[in-house]
Amino acid sequence: MRPQVLSSQQNNYLSFSSFLKSHFGAKVYKIPLNAGFSCPNRDGKLGVGGCIYCDHAGSGTGAVSSIREQMLSGMAWARLRRKASYFIAYFQSYSNTYAPLSVLEKIYSEALVGPEVVGVAIGTRPDCVNAEILCLIDRVFQGRMIWMEYGLQSASDKTLKLINRHHKSEDFAVAARLSASMGFRVCAHVIFGLPGEGDEEMLDTIRFLAGLPVHGVKFHQLYVVKDTPMYRLYKHGDYTPLSQEKYAALVANAISMLSPDVVIQRLVGDPPDNGLVAPLWSTCKGDTVRLIEKMLLEKQTVSAL
Repeated sequence: MRPQVLSSQQNNYLSFSSFLKSHFGAKVYKIPLNAGFSCPNRDGKLGVGGCIYCDHAGSGTGAVSSIREQMLSGMAWARLRRKASYFIAYFQSYSNTYAPLSVLEKIYSEALVGPEVVGVAIGTRPDCVNAEILCLIDRVFQGRMIWMEYGLQSASDKTLKLINRHHKSEDFAVAARLSASMGFRVCAHVIFGLPGEGDEEMLDTIRFLAGLPVHGVKFHQLYVVKDTPMYRLYKHGDYTPLSQEKYAALVANAISMLSPDVVIQRLVGDPPDNGLVAPLWSTCKGDTVRLIEKMLLEKQTVSAL
């Protein structure tokens, strides 16, 4: 059953911040955590080197301190700078269910530094969960909001093979259904601009998600970072990134295809501080968000005529 959405919509989509504030009655901030996990697509179990766009940081925080220390310092910063009252522990870097159960329990438990921690978000691969792991998560974070963030990227198995994901779209479907059956909220990570995909292939991913118990979506543009296979494709002229306007139009179309109670957790990805090659508009996050919102408003105006 889809968890009830208590928030009102703003900017023609349901934002994560408004959803959380409506649910908890105050400002909630996600504290990004790096627990030192690996990935089966890096350590040789499935592959080495990771996905073709992934740099050595694995979309991570770069943190090296304990989970407890990361939580406490992050909470102190968010109280001061973001006026946050409550917090969600966000296990962000690499595959955060890829370890023995005893290790997972110890690491997850460290995030529970106080009653202000009202939820958890666990980023991982859809082929790195099972009933045992989800039961452990349910037990450790009992009574708190649980988001499972699964990297789908594309619903095309052809694309997943091309980008060296080493899992299939059906793995995502299985993980989403199992997670939702346990009362967890499911967030899908989607990348627009993957090599070989046109508009229809990208929107087919959204159609795929619309048929599953997915409660949130994070949209990312594919950006090219130095010292990755994607960089080599780009350098040799075999890949052209999406333009800012094209990306914004795709995201606006995708949001209009989803149920209005799906939480849009992210409209555009954040490139690393160093190493970004293209598209350079990735550094202009505010401009891209405003463009997407403008296109959503235009779509709403046209549909109301």
